[in-house]
Amino acid sequence: MPYWMVPIGGYTDLATRVLVLGLAAMSVNFLLGFTGVLSFGHAAYFGLGAYGVGLTLKYLVPSTPVGILVGILVGTAAAALVGILIVKLRGIYFAMVTIAIGQVFYFIAFRWSSVTGGDDGLTGFKRLPLDLGFTQIDILGNDKAYYYMVLAVFAVAVGAMALILRSPFGRTLLAIRENERRARFLGIPVDRHIWIAFVISCFFVSVAGTLYALLSNFTDPRALHWTLSGNFVIMAVLGGMRSFWGPLVGAAIFVVLQDYVSSQTQNWMFFIGVFFVLVVLFFPRGVLGLIRRKSS
Repeated sequence: MPYWMVPIGGYTDLATRVLVLGLAAMSVNFLLGFTGVLSFGHAAYFGLGAYGVGLTLKYLVPSTPVGILVGILVGTAAAALVGILIVKLRGIYFAMVTIAIGQVFYFIAFRWSSVTGGDDGLTGFKRLPLDLGFTQIDILGNDKAYYYMVLAVFAVAVGAMALILRSPFGRTLLAIRENERRARFLGIPVDRHIWIAFVISCFFVSVAGTLYALLSNFTDPRALHWTLSGNFVIMAVLGGMRSFWGPLVGAAIFVVLQDYVSSQTQNWMFFIGVFFVLVVLFFPRGVLGLIRRKSS
């Protein structure tokens, strides 16, 4: 078990879920916190990544890395096409259209039961050992090995995200977030930058989707549903929107609280909702903002 899970009484699968959903929340924050564009449809690309890896392993190639690559490619390609259609929208219109398009993917997965398993979900696939040439790593029977694989992917993805945000492109996104009209006056192609930011953000959430499907060797249409997108936004706001690490903190609180409270009552969402409202009312910079204020 990861050492940081011991003090809170968690277990390896829970720690893996924190990393996966933390990456998903950070990808949403890449678009929301650093570009100023709210999407409620990121679950669509999370789910496409999950179905991409699941269908590949079940029907095409028995290889975990190939399955992950296909899942990422499917989610990112879909985002690139959708982004072209919606890039000129702003505010509530952008958010509503992302929900609507996400629901299209949801109903396709729900109705196409001969391929996706419909409401019962996609089963019949499993993560396979990683072949490094000189040795194999069993990530199916060894949960800890899969956790460290997810940790490695998470580290690479987060490192790439940090480099992008520190690049001139990332600084331009901040300028668009602060004042889009002024950015246009400066000659910045705002729509193109938002489209690229949308595609990059969906690339990272697709990565998270592939890892999530492999965690339980299962996925279902709820991985595409807009309510999951809402959970990603809640995690980002809870931990601290506009903060790089805030969404990871929010995801950790959300997942651990959900795991603990749901073992006590079926109405776990009520308690998370109350906690979320209290954080938004009294700590608008999120839990990480509160910690930083206390430490300073």
